[in-house]
Amino acid sequence: MAETSGGSKKLLWIMIILVLLSSIGAAVAIYMVIDQRKDSTETAEVEQAMERATPIFMRIEPFTVNLVDDGYGSRLLYTGVTLRVGNEESKAILEEHMPQVRSRLLMLLSGKQADELTSTEGKQQLAQSIVDRLNVPLTENQPPLDLREVLFTEFIVQ
Repeated sequence: MAETSGGSKKLLWIMIILVLLSSIGAAVAIYMVIDQRKDSTETAEVEQAMERATPIFMRIEPFTVNLVDDGYGSRLLYTGVTLRVGNEESKAILEEHMPQVRSRLLMLLSGKQADELTSTEGKQQLAQSIVDRLNVPLTENQPPLDLREVLFTEFIVQ
């Protein structure tokens, strides 16, 4: 009888080991399936975030202004400006009020001196001044404009 109980113990241990191994295998399989779903969800989120958004540009016809007199006499600025806006609503508002937009730009530019505008820093400050000037509401109850960038497409100081 001693032989049967020794064989039963071995069989019991083999069964316990097999149950443990199959449980570990099942746990690994479940983990891999869940991890794969998580990776595909993260990949989809990254793809949505990286989806290319088409920029919205609004071109303002070029114009010429007299600059403030400096030591060199009367100077002129010929410039073309393009605005990058964040949404179609901002573009529509600016287009509807284009005479006011051009007037604000002309007033701003005509108050500058040539030496202020010839450096890179001067152009960057001018771009920021344009954004600030155009962010003042053009009409009552106007939603805020989403101006992203001022681009100078033409710029000649003479």
